[in-house]
Amino acid sequence: MLKSRSVVAIALTASAATLLIPPCTAETLKDALTKAYQENPTLTGARANQRAEDENVPITKADGRPAAGVRGTYTENLHRDLSTTTPGRSAAGQANLDVPLYSGGVIRNAVKAAKLRVEAGQNDLRGTESTIFSRVVAAYLDVIRDSSIVTLNAQNVEALKVNLRASSDRFEVGDVTRTDVAQSESRLSLAQADFQRAQAQLIASKENYTALVGSPPQNLEPPPPLPGLPESPESAVATALVDNPDILASHKSRDAARYDVRSNKGQMMPRISAFASAGYQDFLGSENPIFLPSSTKSAAAGATLTIPLYQGGRPGALERQAIARESFAIEQTIAVERDVISQVRAAYASWQASLQAIESTLKAVAATELSLQGVKAENSVGTRTILDILNAEQEALNARVQLVSARRNAYVAAFSLLAAMGHAEARDLALDPAILYDPARNYRRVHDKLMDFDFDPAPTGISKPTSGTPAQDATPLIIPGY
Repeated sequence: MLKSRSVVAIALTASAATLLIPPCTAETLKDALTKAYQENPTLTGARANQRAEDENVPITKADGRPAAGVRGTYTENLHRDLSTTTPGRSAAGQANLDVPLYSGGVIRNAVKAAKLRVEAGQNDLRGTESTIFSRVVAAYLDVIRDSSIVTLNAQNVEALKVNLRASSDRFEVGDVTRTDVAQSESRLSLAQADFQRAQAQLIASKENYTALVGSPPQNLEPPPPLPGLPESPESAVATALVDNPDILASHKSRDAARYDVRSNKGQMMPRISAFASAGYQDFLGSENPIFLPSSTKSAAAGATLTIPLYQGGRPGALERQAIARESFAIEQTIAVERDVISQVRAAYASWQASLQAIESTLKAVAATELSLQGVKAENSVGTRTILDILNAEQEALNARVQLVSARRNAYVAAFSLLAAMGHAEARDLALDPAILYDPARNYRRVHDKLMDFDFDPAPTGISKPTSGTPAQDATPLIIPGY
């Protein structure tokens, strides 16, 4: 668990300040995550794709199930010799039933591979969920950060305007030179440019938030403390190796590839199936009464043994291809594990560095505020210049901006660390249990379906377009504690 100072540094929350915003008008990080969880099109689309993956199990099972069919035929002989037994017309019906008994393990292993790929897909869906949540958290903190930066830059512009008026007044009475006034004008122009850039960045952050969550940001509350953060990179890596969804998905895909090899080897094995058929044919009164009855019936049952002797090299090619793909899956498992370990360690380092940056910039903010007050006092007695004041104000602004950015970076890095560990999903973030999506529920619904006409209703869209939302402006949101 985190040390208390680390929790405070990441949480960015002050209970007294939070009470300043009425709950009915404030939007929390949990609210944003809930909206994205329910309506983000990337996530809802991934769920639909997983439902399609679920169907590969009953599709594969169908190859090992009985197949039944009927066939009807009407025949009109346009030319016949009346001296023969050929009838003028006939109508026939036939029913067939084929039951696979043994297929050399092809179907059994293919079903096992399909089941494993369903499990891999479910873990991929977990990974998509973590990715979307990480992006929402970053967008949420971007809006908070950029709102604060716009506010700080606006305050800086106003301070520089006051400073310019004071410099101009002092120039009029000969207390300062024209150079001092020019320096004040230059610094104000640069500050206005920085303010405009900050406004543009805030608009971009708001629009990104809208794209992810589906609605524009309202007054945002500071995010809550993150639970379960590790005490060391080693413990984080150990957790990730067990819980990271990408690693788990790669293991399932590797195991599925192994069953693909076994399934393709079964192409060389004998196959046994049973069959039954029944038929009826009626000559519709066109038969030769001397030689033919008016109708015929037939019924048959038996078994078929098929022993492949030569298939043009196809089974060998399929088996070699499956082995190559299993080799790829094995290497991919190692590649994913390496990537996850790298992400975990990098996120941990970034998180720790941001915490240290918060402590340093807090000291810097206090020091620059004190320095600015001192420079202004010294300027009033003639020992400091206007340029000294401008530089001190710029240093104070830079320190405050760096503090806001460090707070944002610490929280985002901490959440990215949890995501890499496999602990940044809806079930980990205390979202309403009533809205949680269980991909296994659909699999349980369809994996043993037997009926040919068991269709689902036509799909309807879940996510909503954002074309109806207004274009965002550069008005900073009020964030308590920032």
